[in-house]
This record gives sequence, structure tokens and C-alpha cells, in this order.
Amino acid sequence: MLRSMLAGASLVILAAACASSTDAPAEPVETSTTSEPTPFELAMGTVNSLVEAGNEQIAIDRLTQLLGDPGMSDEQMAKALYARAKLRAAGGNDLTGAVADLKEIAAQYPESSIADEAAAMQAEAEAEFAMLNDMLASGDTTAMERFEILFRLGQHQEAADLMLAGALEPENSYILDMYQIGYLCDGDELAGPVFELVEPDGTSRAVQFCELGK
Repeated sequence: MLRSMLAGASLVILAAACASSTDAPAEPVETSTTSEPTPFELAMGTVNSLVEAGNEQIAIDRLTQLLGDPGMSDEQMAKALYARAKLRAAGGNDLTGAVADLKEIAAQYPESSIADEAAAMQAEAEAEFAMLNDMLASGDTTAMERFEILFRLGQHQEAADLMLAGALEPENSYILDMYQIGYLCDGDELAGPVFELVEPDGTSRAVQFCELGK
């Protein structure tokens, strides 16, 4: 299924830390003080917690809020952009946004510590972006495949329109993303087709398109 292919194309960047060693083991040093985490570290910790709980879209929103903080340093801005790009290029399903974030790092923060990793990731993201657009242009796709490609690219409104017009029933992961983004809602006042959603914590919901109930 196309979903499997798109998942395989998602980008995952792993960071490796190097440990230094000495000729003899150092004596343990006791200390009575610990450094308090900075506001940036606390914010990034919140983002990581959201991702671990399966709330990628909410984590992306948190990073977007963080990037609006005028007190951030260039290094922090670059790291926040990189974190958002990784989420968008993976479970966040917004390849267009990921490429934009990576381009901003290259243009605005070329001296940052993650500039090289961002450049490598940008090359891979742009290659996938071109491939998916070629698939769309070919016209040789089913309605569901077209939905999945549009959604992967970050063209969520176009994907939602196609989903509604074609009476498509995407997999739960798409329903979850659309619920977190705000295209699908739950409530007795809503109208239109009903989709079964299971959230990462196991909560089940019956959701419908938000706009149809207005």
C-alpha cells in the first residue's frame, strides 16, 4: 500500500554522542548544587513528551509557539526549527513545511551546530518532495493514494476535500492527525460522515468534519 511506501520514505535523524576517556578512572565528585533547566530546555522537554505520547501535531504547534519567542538565541532557533522539520518530515505529515524549515536554517543559521545535519536532511526531503509531486502529476494514482500523497506533502485542506468528496475512509493515523490539526471534531451538533478514531492513549471517539456542523 502507498501508506507503507510513504512511511518508509519518512526521515529519521539520529544523533550520536561521543564520550571521552582518561587513563585512570576519576574519583566521584560530590556536589550539592544542580543546574536548573533553561526555559528552552523545558519547552523542548515538553515537545519530547508530546511526541512520546503520540501527539506529533500538538508537538509541532508547541515548537511553532516557541519559535515566536523573541528572546531565543540563533542556536536555539536553529535547533527548534530542526526539531520541527524532523517532526513534519516524519509523523507530522508536512513535507512542504519540513523543507521550508530546513531552508530557513541554511539561510539564517548557517553557523549553527546542526547546520550540516539540516543540509543532509534537506537534500533527502527535497528528493521525496519531487518524487511525490511527480506521482501526483502522472495521474496514475487511486483516490486514496492521491489523498495520502497530498496529506504527506502537507496539503491537508486539499486532502480533506478529496476525502469528503470521495467518501474515503483513511487509516487511523490519518484520522488522528486530522483530529489533532482541527479538521475533524467530536460533538453531537456535527453532521456528515462519521469516522472512528482511536487516540494514542486508547480513547475511542466518533469524529466528523468540523465545518459541516457550522
